[in-house]
Amino acid sequence: MRAMRLHRVGSPLVPDDMPVPVPQPGELLIEVTACGVCRTDLHIVDGDLPAHRLPLVPGHEIVGIVAAAAEGFALGTRVGVPWLGGTCGECSYCRAGQENLCDRPQFTGYDRDGGYAEFCVARAANCIRLPPGGDDAHLAPLLCAGLIGFRSYRRAGAPRRLGLIGFGAAAHIITQVARADGVSVYAFTRPGDASGQAFARGLGAIWAGGTNERPPEELDAIIIFAPAGELVPRALQLVRKGGRVVCAGIHMSDIPAFAYADLWGEREIASVANLTTADATGFFARLKSMHVETTVTTYRLDAANQALADLRAGSINGAAVLVPRLP
Repeated sequence: MRAMRLHRVGSPLVPDDMPVPVPQPGELLIEVTACGVCRTDLHIVDGDLPAHRLPLVPGHEIVGIVAAAAEGFALGTRVGVPWLGGTCGECSYCRAGQENLCDRPQFTGYDRDGGYAEFCVARAANCIRLPPGGDDAHLAPLLCAGLIGFRSYRRAGAPRRLGLIGFGAAAHIITQVARADGVSVYAFTRPGDASGQAFARGLGAIWAGGTNERPPEELDAIIIFAPAGELVPRALQLVRKGGRVVCAGIHMSDIPAFAYADLWGEREIASVANLTTADATGFFARLKSMHVETTVTTYRLDAANQALADLRAGSINGAAVLVPRLP
């Protein structure tokens, strides 16, 4: 099979020919039909997250077809494979239903080979049965950008005015969910990113501007999707007393010192870690009652390095998706 593998941190992925992986007990063999390109993949490739194993096939927003029936999944079933690829099932967090905080987790495309390939194997217990309808490329971003965004949205409480900093794949999905709930969305992009701001307004944001700008009113909550720690103090200055700032990324640069006055007034800073199976169940159930349209740019599998470069440059509106069968 064809795969794009990371052999050395900080270097481009290498196109490799590999044997089709053999599923172990409790695993599924999946033919990959689409795999989203996530900012976490970029952090792994660039070395912001320490390499756990090399060489490695990245990718954790996987949509595919079960290629060998096992573990209650029939041949041909369409499934999704998310970031959280395995848990111990024994630690206090797993026993409490907080498997996203597992002490001995495995992550898809980080500890386990991921979806930048024609086939992958995944633990059946961590695979998601996907609803009918929708093409695979547009479903792929829901497996991380959507799920992490949804968990972050719920972590924000019940805001009437919600700010989203970093208007990428997750924000463009959660804007649609929040607007369906009647929430006013305020989008923050890189300063001067007129295209990103227009994209946000087109999805229903009532205000869009740079992170150096102040919206016309105080916000109830802000979700930070950008991996820039310096935006945390900035966000605290933009939420009302009692407001909450949610840090949604797996990786973020260090948060600089800031005045206590920015935190005072019972403002809160919270983080979001990974996801649970309940998140997936709740998110896809939520989507049944509304229409969410993902905006995607598709790439051939062997163009994975270009997709990562475009993501790094911030030149993609919505999400990048690799499609192995794309001609």
